[in-house]
Amino acid sequence: MMAEHKHLVEEGAQLVELRLDYVRGPINFKRILKDRPCPIIATCRRECDGGRFTGTEEERQMILRTAIVEGVDYIDLEEDIAGSIPRFGKTKRLISYHNFRKTPDDVEAIYAKMTELDPDVIKVCTMANHPQDNLRVLKLIKAGKIPTIGICMGDMGMPSRILAGKFGAPFTYATFHQERTLSPGQLSFNEMVNLYHYDQINEATEVFGVIADPIGHSLSPLIHNRAFVERKMNRVYLPFRVPRDQVGSFFDEAAELDIRGLSVTIPHKETVLSLLDEADDLVKGIGACNTVVFKDGKRVGYNTDCSAAITSIETVLGQGAKLDGKTALIMGAGGVGRAMAYGLLKRGATVVVSDGKDDVAKRLASDLKCKMVLWKERHDVPADILINGTPVGMHPNVDQTPFDKKKLRRGMVIFDAVYNPESTLFIKNAREKGCNVVTGVEMFVRQAAHQFKLFTGEDAPEELMRETIRRSISAVKY
Repeated sequence: MMAEHKHLVEEGAQLVELRLDYVRGPINFKRILKDRPCPIIATCRRECDGGRFTGTEEERQMILRTAIVEGVDYIDLEEDIAGSIPRFGKTKRLISYHNFRKTPDDVEAIYAKMTELDPDVIKVCTMANHPQDNLRVLKLIKAGKIPTIGICMGDMGMPSRILAGKFGAPFTYATFHQERTLSPGQLSFNEMVNLYHYDQINEATEVFGVIADPIGHSLSPLIHNRAFVERKMNRVYLPFRVPRDQVGSFFDEAAELDIRGLSVTIPHKETVLSLLDEADDLVKGIGACNTVVFKDGKRVGYNTDCSAAITSIETVLGQGAKLDGKTALIMGAGGVGRAMAYGLLKRGATVVVSDGKDDVAKRLASDLKCKMVLWKERHDVPADILINGTPVGMHPNVDQTPFDKKKLRRGMVIFDAVYNPESTLFIKNAREKGCNVVTGVEMFVRQAAHQFKLFTGEDAPEELMRETIRRSISAVKY
């Protein structure tokens, strides 16, 4: 335990929580406190609050009282017992409230009662069932006259952990290692410091992010935050899990979170259209939006998928190559497929769309006035350009491909929008067949670089972004 404590301080931690409920056997406080490398919070969490203490409540409170007597820096006391354990010595009182089911409707009233329990710091930790729960706990931090930590648990609550400092929290919580999380949605110390740069976030930090449902392990925060740091910008980019029926309310509250721009992905690229005040011609033509900029009280929508995809294909074809007259088969009629179909049609290509859900392909073909084939007939299309706009082949299902290897022909242009892994089975098969390939990394980086420009007004460090994503997915650079 003390070895981990020392290691965390060496890594940059300024305060460490000592979870006494994880300690087996007698606790030697004198030994723990004698040579501690930084201040500690002593916590002994009961099972109903997500802890591991299995003894009696009397035994647990005796441990807490002993920690205070021995001079621990902070003691964590749950709000229902804090009134029965008085202040003693120099130990600071952290009064906490945990709810692993929800963020209560009366959380503000609960907080008000906690202020009456002689706290030095208040901690409110609740489960986020709605994106709006993040804002509710962050508002507690901002309005509190007593130093307050507000955290929402779960993947939907992750933004609250990162933005706590922007709203004035004295500190936030992270785990020693991402495989040893102590509460749902908790980030590792490494992620907080090296990915989100929590120690650099302040009241003036501008917020950007990506909205999706599920949010998964998006790599967008990795490359955008790396670019922000490289350009020395006081900005942070977060993942926001937002259910489809809550996108509208999330947009309404964006200003209160100081959100300046959002990347938009599955399943929201069409949902956001009705929420925009303005949209560029690509958004209007494609019927899908993957970027929203909040500026001067307006929501302006853009589509960076289209230009990124077409530029990537034209690059692999070589300078002066034209798409006019070529036949492109697009597998997948979602946001990416829609953007690529629109761009290729504008360049004069013949576009055929197909999707595992035939009715979805029919709708896209009708919208864009192009051709479609049933999914089972996709191999019959004499395509010059073959595009995978589906998630088939994405990690962890890396042994899958959307197209039979035997049907690939030398010289075809093969484009896979999947970027993790970069060398999907589809791409590997295409290389073996002598096809010209465009990987998902190229499209991902190009569209992200365009978003960066829309967000900041400056050109993106594109090669740095490319290097960052490839290093993250351990892909081979070709």
